[in-house]
Amino acid sequence: MDPADRYAAFVTAHSKAIIAVVLIATLLVASGAGSVDSELTIANFESDSTEAAKYDQLRSDFATEGENTTVVQVVVRDENALSKASLLEGLTLQQAIADDGDVNATLRDRQPMVGLSNVVATAAIREAEAGNGTPNGSDGGVNGSAPPSLEAQIAQLESMSESEVEATVERVLAPESAAAGTVDPYSLLPTDYEPGATTTDGRVLYVFQDTSGATGDDLPADVADAQLEIRELSAATLTSGESFVFGSAVVDAESTQATGESFAIISPIALLIIVLALGIAYRDVFDIGLGLAGIALVLAWMAGFMGWAGIGVTQILIAVPFLLIGLSIDYALHVVMRYREASDDDPDATPRTAMRRGLAGVVVAIGAATFTTAVGFLSNVVSPLASIREFGIVSAVGIVSAFLVFGLLLPALKLELDGGLERLGLSRRRPAFGRGGVASRVLSVGAEIADRGPYVVIAIALVLSAAGGAAATDIDTSIEQTDFLPRDSPAWMDSLPGSLQPSDYQLREQALYLNDRFAQSRDQSRAEVLIEGPVTDPDTLERVAAGRDRAANASSAQTLANGRLQATGPLETIESVAADNETVAAVVDDADTDGDGVPEENLAAVYDAVYAADPSAAAETINRADGEYRSLRLSVGLSGGANTATITEEMRAVATTIESDSGLTVTATGQPIVEELVQQGLLETLVQGFAITFAVILAFLTATFWLRYRTLSLGAVVIAPVLFAQAWLFGTMYLAGIPFTSETAIIAAIGIGIGVDYAIHVGERFLEEERARGDPIASLRRAVRGTGGALLASAVTTAAGFGVLVFALVPSLRRFGFVTSVAIAYAFLASIVVLPSLLAVWARYTDYDGTDDDATDDLADTTG
Repeated sequence: MDPADRYAAFVTAHSKAIIAVVLIATLLVASGAGSVDSELTIANFESDSTEAAKYDQLRSDFATEGENTTVVQVVVRDENALSKASLLEGLTLQQAIADDGDVNATLRDRQPMVGLSNVVATAAIREAEAGNGTPNGSDGGVNGSAPPSLEAQIAQLESMSESEVEATVERVLAPESAAAGTVDPYSLLPTDYEPGATTTDGRVLYVFQDTSGATGDDLPADVADAQLEIRELSAATLTSGESFVFGSAVVDAESTQATGESFAIISPIALLIIVLALGIAYRDVFDIGLGLAGIALVLAWMAGFMGWAGIGVTQILIAVPFLLIGLSIDYALHVVMRYREASDDDPDATPRTAMRRGLAGVVVAIGAATFTTAVGFLSNVVSPLASIREFGIVSAVGIVSAFLVFGLLLPALKLELDGGLERLGLSRRRPAFGRGGVASRVLSVGAEIADRGPYVVIAIALVLSAAGGAAATDIDTSIEQTDFLPRDSPAWMDSLPGSLQPSDYQLREQALYLNDRFAQSRDQSRAEVLIEGPVTDPDTLERVAAGRDRAANASSAQTLANGRLQATGPLETIESVAADNETVAAVVDDADTDGDGVPEENLAAVYDAVYAADPSAAAETINRADGEYRSLRLSVGLSGGANTATITEEMRAVATTIESDSGLTVTATGQPIVEELVQQGLLETLVQGFAITFAVILAFLTATFWLRYRTLSLGAVVIAPVLFAQAWLFGTMYLAGIPFTSETAIIAAIGIGIGVDYAIHVGERFLEEERARGDPIASLRRAVRGTGGALLASAVTTAAGFGVLVFALVPSLRRFGFVTSVAIAYAFLASIVVLPSLLAVWARYTDYDGTDDDATDDLADTTG
């Protein structure tokens, strides 16, 4: 008796004890589930790149404006957003924000709100006071003095006629105007605004909040609540035109709501599809119940382990339950269908005998699939990224628990359940799915093609795989942040019952509008260029100017409506300070030998003068330590729609322009660049992990097939369809415009896990049949009709169940549903259509018939 027979005999002989032990173990493990932090957190991936280190250094060495703050953008979309009424509404909103105690408490101390209404009203006040002869009349804070109060600004605009407001707007926005001071009015207007015009269809108000109490990337609760309150105040105040509020808390709130509504709509549909598919396959309510209960137990094991191990829920781990559900459905179907096959083959066999024979025939395949996928995913423990290690460990534990539940508990439970029902007079004999009818004819296609034209199938598979592999080299690997924002619901959802109808979501359209039409002030929208070394050398600022010119021509850089690059660097600081300080202006003029506005000599004296006049402004772009000038900082505003790969490439070119043939060390860095490098590093780690996974699986299958069937080559044959399916998946992603990122790479892991499972079932069943019969084609026909039935039911159930996610409101869920269902479908097709042809050719060229007397006797004993 071989190990599989002994295992099956043990399970069937001790079913009650097994039920008790496994359920007790499940209770113990699952008790840890309550300790899991169920709030979804975004896994942080630390980068050890030079750019990341330089970014940390830059934030430490320079007094960066906006540190410990977050910004809320209130966008006005009006026929004329520069009219008196519209500008007054903007000031009224600011007053409402200031009067709200909870919101006001979250605002930063210095200039908490900046809008064009403030610029216009302040300019009008300054002009009025200057006309009245007020000494050094209020400049509204634009040149460093305290700004007038909101009450004064509102009163000023209310006292002016429409034409007076229009004239002030024209003066403030004139290209040659210097009235803006430290507030650039063009940064508050659309980038396509015509300089000097007194009408435009949009403007933005920035509300800055203090986030000093934040931990990690999460906003403090009071700040998040205040952002949502600002949204309510905006809707109530800005009534003359359209408006919207955009901020981190608003994005989080709407994304969370959209995810919840998506699952509220889709979950019943997915559950109905799964139950219907299982109903068609099982045709037995008790078997459906056992399968669903088993899935719940597997997920309980996973959650319990996470609780005991202190692992929280991250976006990477979301893929694991879907992998486990797919494997669980497959395992359950194979166990039950092999049990039914054994009953069909021997009508006189008792349920216990039939289960022993059926389990012995399938446990090797289930065990091999469990071991290979678990060990393969466990290979991720070598990753330097903690989140990837957790992904591998949780996946492996969940896969092993699926074997315990469906390879140990389910057979025992089914024996006891069927025995009890038969004692009540209920017959428990059911036909195995796929052994007759339409399903049998469909499943036989792969075996028939393997008999008549296997080389054609293999050639087609290779060509498609080569095309998919070629497409994979060109597939986009960048991330567009707007791809993660919820979209408005399709029209058909309007016909749903009122309680299920989703809300209207304009978040993605609003983000695209902001990115396309306005300069952004977030860290995500700025690249940093750190210039280190002899920064007092005569040509240093000329080099910075050349780099700035290079940045101005970059597609990822943001250009304002007046044609000026949105950038902050030492040249901007020197120019700004010199404009308000005659002493600094004189030093700069002396150092500018060619009159181009860029100092070429005695740079140390220029830096000294700037620090003496305005140390806070100087510290933002010129680093001085222990009396020496160590580095400079050039900050470049980025177009909101630019992807991180383009940003990284273009800003590195800027750094090269500054550094070339000098003693300087120049590094392009900033949050977008660091994120791009982290993304690429994560992607590389995942791909390496998958390569290790395939290597482990290949080694194990080779060893297993050698020990059981004395063949070394079959492991590669069985795993080949999994590789084919992955190549087809990459090709499909390329055609569908889905980028290959860490998100989709992790989803692809589901295809690997389930694909290996499918291929092992077909390969093991073929060898088992071939060992008994010595006829490859007959063995293939029996294998695909028997095992193929369970595979078909499993593939349809999981692919259709998860495929409904394509109707979700959140794009990431749509991608998840599409990629998962396609991966499962390709894994099934590769195993049922391509693998039989590979096995037929393999058997032909190796002359393998697998028969020997002992093996035949053993198989006859286990299959009846």
